[in-house]
Amino acid sequence: MSGGASKDEADEVVDVLIVGAGPAGLTLGGELGRAGVRALVLEREPEPPGHCRGFNLNARSLELLDRRGLAARFLAEGPTVPTTAFVGASRLDLGAMRTEHPYVLGIAQTRVEELLAEWAEESGARLVRGRRLTGLRQAADGVTAEVTGPGGPSSVRCRWLVGCDGGRSTVRKAAGIGFPGTPARTFTLLGDVVLADPSAVPFGPRTGPGGRSVFAIPRPGYVRLLTADPAPPADPHEPVALDSFQRAIETALGHRAEIAEARWLTRFGDAARLAERFRAGRVLLAGDAAHIHPPAGAIGVNAALDDAVNLGWKLALVARGQAPDTLLDTYHDERHAAGRRLLRNTRAQAVLAPVDGDDDRLAPVRELLAELAEAGDTAGPLAEAITAVGTRYPAAGDPAHPWAGRMVPDIPLGPNGEDRLTALLTRSTGGALLLTGAPDPHPLAAAARPWADRLTTAHTHPHTLEHAEAVLVRPDGHAAWTTAPTTPTATAAAELHETLTHWFGPPALGG
Repeated sequence: MSGGASKDEADEVVDVLIVGAGPAGLTLGGELGRAGVRALVLEREPEPPGHCRGFNLNARSLELLDRRGLAARFLAEGPTVPTTAFVGASRLDLGAMRTEHPYVLGIAQTRVEELLAEWAEESGARLVRGRRLTGLRQAADGVTAEVTGPGGPSSVRCRWLVGCDGGRSTVRKAAGIGFPGTPARTFTLLGDVVLADPSAVPFGPRTGPGGRSVFAIPRPGYVRLLTADPAPPADPHEPVALDSFQRAIETALGHRAEIAEARWLTRFGDAARLAERFRAGRVLLAGDAAHIHPPAGAIGVNAALDDAVNLGWKLALVARGQAPDTLLDTYHDERHAAGRRLLRNTRAQAVLAPVDGDDDRLAPVRELLAELAEAGDTAGPLAEAITAVGTRYPAAGDPAHPWAGRMVPDIPLGPNGEDRLTALLTRSTGGALLLTGAPDPHPLAAAARPWADRLTTAHTHPHTLEHAEAVLVRPDGHAAWTTAPTTPTATAAAELHETLTHWFGPPALGG
């Protein structure tokens, strides 16, 4: 696509237009706003949703939120549980993960979005509801978005446009990005309902006389019921009728279970798709616009936050002119690979989950995985893979260091441990160079000085860095480079210069 209106012709001009105010869009808005980038988040719905499918945040999301000083806001909202559902009725032990948050947080996605919206607006992003993207035109220097809302059609001119608008993304289709994968083969009915007799459906899983199952989850003032859709329509987005939902529940249970009130009825499938590209010129994708997957592990919100944080600091550097736009290619490289792992993990769990009427040939595999999910030696690595806590991005320097490419722990900083890494990353919009020893002149500190506008240097006790002489931490908390004490200073300085240039752009003039 080419052409487009000039800046003078557009009704509004911003640095970044974000389409969709779900978890990905709101997180990205906060990331850009805190970095001083003019970000506008447009949401087609006039009001926030009153219902949601997801009710948890996992350790990976809490790690990312910690690096922005936000985790405490979310942890105050609900209980933490040290296990999570895994392959049917088994539980995955989260306690052995290498993380400050070895649990899952019980919190509704609607509340997650409320808190993220507050943070995005606090950070300087603008959120406008009731405006829908109808098309876009991309040019060499930006994108013109056509928008409609209560006031009629208008246009927004932006330097970058990010589609966070869900699995049926208008942005993805308008940008011509393919969405290959597998269509949904099975569907599940979900209803938030009030039962005339609450005892008619006991909480937890219940298999009826015909072999079909109902899962009942208590919620404040109502119950959430899930069961297989016995006859999904040709259009899976067709509304679920109350009478068909009640009939499916009662058929599965084998007895009457009258629904006095239906608050929300929906269905979802096990489709798995991954966008061919997360970037097409000046258009990027994040969250469900970039990947959809079976609901195993309720990982969708968490993957959306992961995309947004990865993209946010990179897009901020590019938008501020501190790094070339080729940095955005690393967003595709890292998060597309993460998307492949996401689809693999959720599809594997979906295949192994018991379904109504299966012949149980997979029962031995489920039993084996249930043992691995609880055993001390295997539960940790398995949980880190499922929750993405084990995410490792490409890193330079010492490949044997335990932090190479991983999220750096929230270590103490300063000669006496008076600071913390998460506090440093919260205060700054840049990265951090962690050095061993007291804050005396250090040759690697001098090598990093030309990036002082994008980097904070901090010192810590030698043992704190796991026997590294220095660690370069990206704004998202991942280690981009580590070096051992035995590495010659000249070699380490050259590696650091190359890594800083790659992730943070060229050194400042006169730096």
